[in-house]
Amino acid sequence: MDIFLVPGLWLEGSSWEPVLPALEEAGHRPVPLTMPGVGVPASGSADIGMSDWVDAVVERIDAAEGPVVLVGHSGGGNVVWGAADARPERVARVVFVDTIPPAPDRGISEFEAVDGVVPFPGWDFFPDEEVSDLDSAVRARTAALARTIPARVPSDPLRLADERRHAVPVTMLMGSYDRDRVFAEADSWGPYGEELRAIRDVEVERIGSGHWPQFSVPEKLAALLVAAVSD
Repeated sequence: MDIFLVPGLWLEGSSWEPVLPALEEAGHRPVPLTMPGVGVPASGSADIGMSDWVDAVVERIDAAEGPVVLVGHSGGGNVVWGAADARPERVARVVFVDTIPPAPDRGISEFEAVDGVVPFPGWDFFPDEEVSDLDSAVRARTAALARTIPARVPSDPLRLADERRHAVPVTMLMGSYDRDRVFAEADSWGPYGEELRAIRDVEVERIGSGHWPQFSVPEKLAALLVAAVSD
């Protein structure tokens, strides 16, 4: 099975390296992706938006020989859900890593642009519960992997138009949420909760980590990914 892994904001495909061996040993073909315009100055990335990131994944789906699995971490969840919407008949499963299925016409978030791009804001920018399991050595090592992203990407609305996406099985690998908590809080999520409840087959597994399990607990994340894509 081809597995296309989309990283969160500021990360390249190399951020998935800790989980690749386990997927390969399970007989899958993991393909970590770097999105267009990552690390590129505004002169070369100003016109790149969320639709371009979705299109980059759709191109990979179209080139694959059979059904594929899409994995998206954090903001990468918007990308893979957009690709599933574009090719629902080709996607065997979507795996969200510490994020939820995005609602139609919503962006990821707002971040300040500097010189026409959005730089990594640093680990201190994020709530403690998201980064408390990253020690100083891990923070230093992983911050060095961060790249700028095109200014439009975080705030661009995600176009979702094909309700067949709701028939694509979904696995949510959540840092601190279990299934009961996810669905207990879904009603307060507005359109995001509506999108979640429209999906026919949703599995939720708690990782027991912060927001970046590929850095803090890569072996556990790898095992959960293998289990999710092998269903």
